[in-house]
Amino acid sequence: MPVHGSQVHSMTPLPLFLSIVLVVRNQAADLAQMVGAIGAPLAGLASDYEVVVVDNASSDASVEVLETLTKPGGLANLQVFALVNQVDPDTAIWAGLEGALGDFVVVLNPLTDDVSFLPTMLAQAQAGADLVFAANGCRPRQSLAYTACFAAFNWFYGRLNGIDLARDAPQYRILSKRVVNFILQHPMPAVTYRHLPATGGFAKIYLEYDSPPKSAQIKRVGESIDRGMRLLVSTTRGPMRLVTLLTLFGAVSNVVYSVYVIAVGLLKSDVAPGWVTLSLQQSGMFLLISLVLLVLSEYVLQMARVSSEGPHYFIGREFASAIVSRRDKLNVEEFPMRA
Repeated sequence: MPVHGSQVHSMTPLPLFLSIVLVVRNQAADLAQMVGAIGAPLAGLASDYEVVVVDNASSDASVEVLETLTKPGGLANLQVFALVNQVDPDTAIWAGLEGALGDFVVVLNPLTDDVSFLPTMLAQAQAGADLVFAANGCRPRQSLAYTACFAAFNWFYGRLNGIDLARDAPQYRILSKRVVNFILQHPMPAVTYRHLPATGGFAKIYLEYDSPPKSAQIKRVGESIDRGMRLLVSTTRGPMRLVTLLTLFGAVSNVVYSVYVIAVGLLKSDVAPGWVTLSLQQSGMFLLISLVLLVLSEYVLQMARVSSEGPHYFIGREFASAIVSRRDKLNVEEFPMRA
């Protein structure tokens, strides 16, 4: 059952190291304000923190702005990963998760998720939850095509996996280090990260809140369909079972049609050339074959992605803040200089 949490605006800093991961792309004009607004409340929330920003191959000056923010006089505890090529959102998030050092890792979208709700989520994580999900009831409006496609996919995915992606898999979440280490063991960590709500063995909490999004992000139907198909064929046996069912249905249809042809030949003496029947048979069989090939092609495409020798992402540039609140959390050991 989802837990409706109340927002907490002040609390004693918790004795833990907290990582915040966010993905940006082509947001140079708002980056300084956006990242600063996230880092400011963290100082009073946790004793140690870092903000991990993944730039998803921006074509504007986003990387230059982020680099400026890490220089002396800029923001503290900022870690930046600039990707060479644009990847899907889940892979970009995983690039940040893999580089995060915190005891708990928060994934959020600064344009749609409310940072002030984070203390409520963190309290649940401190109480023993490995995964804390927070769904914002105020969602940006999307196109009719996207809404219809998402509803259809969500229904189909729910029937196969018993999980409502819209309700149970919001992007705003907290992961314990144990969950991050679990994802590291999988060959497709980005897909495993996305499928965490259906992963057993972890204590999960679902929170709900209402906060108007700062900006409406219009999602593209094509990109969402590609992302949905990758998630579907990577996390369930349903598509392959669908192939089996379609193939079986095609075989049964051929048997039934053969019985029909035999019956017509035995019971009727004036059988005209069956052009219509033959045409219907051919169109029906070609439709079934097309559906089978469609599902199989998605599996072949997914297997090609898995067996690819190249990395899922590549970090072109990496830089960190000149200001670090506590260096003893880093894997760095300083030695005195010898004369």
